[in-house]
Amino acid sequence: MDLGLDGRVYVVTGGSKGLGFATARCLVDDGARVVVSSRSQSSVDAAVAALGSDSAIGVAADNADPATADRLVATARTTWGRLDGALISVGGPPGTGALGASDEQWLAAFESVFLGAVRMARALVPQLEAGSAIGLVLSTSAKSPIGGLGISNGLRPGLAMWAKQLADELGPQGVRVFSLLPGRVLTDRTLSLTPDPADRERIAASIPLRRYGEPAEFGRIAAFLLSPAASYLTGLAVPVDGGALRAL
Repeated sequence: MDLGLDGRVYVVTGGSKGLGFATARCLVDDGARVVVSSRSQSSVDAAVAALGSDSAIGVAADNADPATADRLVATARTTWGRLDGALISVGGPPGTGALGASDEQWLAAFESVFLGAVRMARALVPQLEAGSAIGLVLSTSAKSPIGGLGISNGLRPGLAMWAKQLADELGPQGVRVFSLLPGRVLTDRTLSLTPDPADRERIAASIPLRRYGEPAEFGRIAAFLLSPAASYLTGLAVPVDGGALRAL
């Protein structure tokens, strides 16, 4: 199936590794061009080298920085003269219990995870035409809490509902908005949260597909949802979790 991505341009925050890079890889492989961002210059340089400089450009930037959103939008416009949407990966706050995080940790996570996504959308929307799409990478914690991730459990559901409202408001303009809810996918963050192989085996046994996902499996779904092929899908939150969520 032709996704209709040829020549289209997307911003992918957190795009140098993990789920963001997997999405950038799928977009580029289908003919799109991407602006990938990361806080690390060496990481974005490596990502651009892997994706190809004809199809990717990297920007070292932090989502918590109020200037980041405008920088990424301007880079896309200056480099390729258009912008068709973005995948906003909103990062992973530190693991804590429900009462275990300090005020400073909550505020830092809100600035990066929540407000960083809002700022990115705010900068994007005036540049987007009908047929564009904005995707937010959240977590299954938007629907069901994950033990030890108190900050994520607190912030993700609110951001998912904000994305739902944004989809309502942008729908008449032909701009789509959706959320992706990754579960246990084999990224550096997942491995850092569950470093013990025995723990990962136990968790995998509770997933209907009996395994963790691969980043490429997430990337293919994200690229499809960003593409014109998904033109009648908006306002939805899509779990990419091997069936682990028990809710509809």
